[in-house]
Amino acid sequence: MTAISQPPRSPSVTTGANPGLGSRILRSRWSYLYLAPFVVGTVLFVVWPIVASIYYTVYRWDGIGEPTNMVGLDNFRAIIDDPIFWDSVGHSVQYTVVLVPVQLVLALVLALVLNDKRLRFTTFYRSVYFLPTIISPAILGVVLQLLITNSGQDLRDAFGLKGSLLTDPSTAMWTIIAIGIWSTLGYNLVYFLAGLQAIPDELYEAARIDGANAWHLFRHVTIPGLRGVGLVVLFIAIIGSLQVFDLVQVLTGGGPYFATSVVNTYIYQKAFGSGAAGGQPVAPDVGMASAAALFYGMLLLALTALQAAFLARYRKKTRRLAG
Repeated sequence: MTAISQPPRSPSVTTGANPGLGSRILRSRWSYLYLAPFVVGTVLFVVWPIVASIYYTVYRWDGIGEPTNMVGLDNFRAIIDDPIFWDSVGHSVQYTVVLVPVQLVLALVLALVLNDKRLRFTTFYRSVYFLPTIISPAILGVVLQLLITNSGQDLRDAFGLKGSLLTDPSTAMWTIIAIGIWSTLGYNLVYFLAGLQAIPDELYEAARIDGANAWHLFRHVTIPGLRGVGLVVLFIAIIGSLQVFDLVQVLTGGGPYFATSVVNTYIYQKAFGSGAAGGQPVAPDVGMASAAALFYGMLLLALTALQAAFLARYRKKTRRLAG
C-alpha cells in the first residue's frame, strides 16, 4: 500500500502561539499613529473636561484661581431646588417633543418625493434641503435674529406681538422650534433617503403584481424597510434635540425672562455669569454649572441606555423572525 504524503505546509502558516500585544501594536503602528491626533484631541477636549467638571461640582468657584471653598453636595441641592433649572429642562423637553415628530415626518415625506426616479433635478433639491445643516448654527442664528428683529412694525401688528417673534415670551420658544426644524431637517432627510434606496425594487414590483396600491406599498413595504433606520434616526434626533444650545444662545440667550432657557444655556449662564436671560447680572459659579451639567448628563445617559436596550431588543427580535 502506497502511503499518501501530506502536502507541504505553507510558509505563511504559523503553528506557534499568537503574537503578543507588543508585536501586534508594532505591526499596526501606522494605524495608531494616524489615530493619535484624534485620540489626543478627544482626551484633552472631551474626557479631561468631563473629569474636571466632576471635581468642580463639590466647590463654589468663580473660575479664577484654584477652587478652595468646598461645599460638598450643596451645588446639587441648589440645582434641584432651583425652579429656573426645571423650567429649562421643561423647555428642552418641549423643544424635543415638538421638533422631533414634526421634523421626522417632513423628512420622510421629502425623502419619498426625492426618491422618485421620475423627478428631475433631484440632486439640486437635495442640496437645497441639506444646505442649512452645513452652516454654523451660530452664524445661522445671527442672520435670522437680524431678519426677525428688523422685520418691521407690520409683522408685530399682524401677530399682535409686544415685540418681535423673539422678544415676545408667547412666541419666542415656538420661533426657535420652527428654526430648529428647518435648520436640521437635512440630516434626517439624508438618512431616510439612504434607507429608501436600500429597499430592493423587487419588493415593490412583487407587491404591485399582487395588486397593491400606493398606500399598501408604503404601509407594507416602505415602512418595514425603514424601521431599522427610523429607530436610529429617532434616537439621534431625540438626544441631539435635548442638547440644543447654539440656536437658543444666539437667538435669545434664554430670554425673554427665561422663556426660552434650555439646560445648556442655563449651564452656560451659571458658568460665565451671563444675566441676559433674566435681565439681572449673575456671578459666575463654575461649581454649580458643573453640578447642573453632571446632573443633566446623567439623565441623558439613562435615556441613552434605555434607547440602546430598546434597539438591541428590536434587533434581537428581528434576527429571530428572520431565522
